[in-house]
Amino acid sequence: MSDNRSCPNRKIREAVCIDTNRVYDSCADKDCLANLRVYFPSAAQAVVDEAINVRVRDADVLNCIIDVERVPFNRGCYTCDITFFFRVTVDAYTQGSMNPTAISGISTFSKKCVLYGSEGNVKVFSSEFTSDGSDDQFIPTNTNPRARVQVAEPIALDAKLCRPDECCCNLSNTSFSLPRCITRAFTDEFPEDLFIRQTEQAVAVTLGIFSIVQLERDVQMLIPAYDFCIPSKECNCNTDDPCDAFRKINFPVDEFFPPNAENINNDSDGCGCSNDGCGCQ
Repeated sequence: MSDNRSCPNRKIREAVCIDTNRVYDSCADKDCLANLRVYFPSAAQAVVDEAINVRVRDADVLNCIIDVERVPFNRGCYTCDITFFFRVTVDAYTQGSMNPTAISGISTFSKKCVLYGSEGNVKVFSSEFTSDGSDDQFIPTNTNPRARVQVAEPIALDAKLCRPDECCCNLSNTSFSLPRCITRAFTDEFPEDLFIRQTEQAVAVTLGIFSIVQLERDVQMLIPAYDFCIPSKECNCNTDDPCDAFRKINFPVDEFFPPNAENINNDSDGCGCSNDGCGCQ
């Protein structure tokens, strides 16, 4: 058991019941998403139509929509339908221009996994206080498992110009519409016919993502209690001269003199190194 400096007395006092989230099942994935089409606002799409080359700059996850459904004839198992929304920024090079134009668009990717989430058929009510009501109860929830997705920032691997019908996950001729929480992340507005409009060229990107999917439930668990965790550290309200605080910071030698490979390997396991040399994956 790890040391807890806030609770120096580690003698078990009693067993207490707590309400917490328990993870019933989880999985980890390493996905390489190749040739995902990027959809741009009208002004940015005009730049793409005139571009002769593109280069991916970066990508980030705007949101993740999750839907959990029970698997028929398989008790306790659920399907998790996950849709990722990425904001992708590329540099577009047009003929006759030396400097590229940075434009941002949206790309999506959907995946499905099956996890075990156990069973439960009760509704949960809460009488917590609400600021806009007369101590009304919160909306009741059931004990179906909740899906939780953790995803690292995607790695932008490649970008290319292509014909609109050559991209993976092309949403053309569909009735899919972007959620407002996604469009608010952009300053330019997307047209209503974003996924059905005809364009001269399209941009396809390749992204790498790492994700963990969990199914969890609210459960009551009995755990040993040592004592109340009373903070032993006093709050620092020091408002001295900021230059005095700066003088206490050690000089960042490694920033000016980067360590060599031997020093790095002594401090960590390296980048996927083995006995026969380094093979960074």
